[in-house]
Amino acid sequence: MRPDARETWPSRELIESFLGDFDFELRPGETIHVDTEEQAQAARRFRDVLGRFATGITVVTAISQGEPVGMTCQSFMSVSLDPPLVLFSPAKTSRAWPAIQRSGRFCVNFLAADQERVSAAMASRGVDKFAGLGWSATPETGSPLLDGALGYVDCTIHAVHETGDHYVVIGRVQDLDATRDGEPLLFYRGAYRTTDG
Repeated sequence: MRPDARETWPSRELIESFLGDFDFELRPGETIHVDTEEQAQAARRFRDVLGRFATGITVVTAISQGEPVGMTCQSFMSVSLDPPLVLFSPAKTSRAWPAIQRSGRFCVNFLAADQERVSAAMASRGVDKFAGLGWSATPETGSPLLDGALGYVDCTIHAVHETGDHYVVIGRVQDLDATRDGEPLLFYRGAYRTTDG
């Protein structure tokens, strides 16, 4: 990063005007409110440093009140083999999370390198995020399994913990499978990447 990079960045308002209304934060701390310039600098440093850790992109889906719901999520990891547990971490401001929580179950879809459009659709606050996307119900929970995903983990909600401006959701794995070969969709330093570059 160039030493003068911070001075040349566009304002947050300008960036938000281009991005639109999203239900997804790719960088930790994006929704925090700061009162001082010192706090703003600390938040920016937090995002910049953590942005150096590449993460995979997932879409967490469920059926809530008979309708499919989903959200793009990069904060996903395995927790335990016995019992089989995983976790993801939705922002408290997420509109999709309350619907997923009400369903009591969810499916984590691992996105492939050619699924940036799927990630963007599920990150939006649009009325029908699933418009034009193919999916089928998972065998165990009936949650949406997105066409083209590299794999999935189908879960019931085991526990939810409040942590700062996010929740930590622990899922008990009911079923999982690798559904196709291919390169994963990654996020690194504020942009989508693949293992090829």
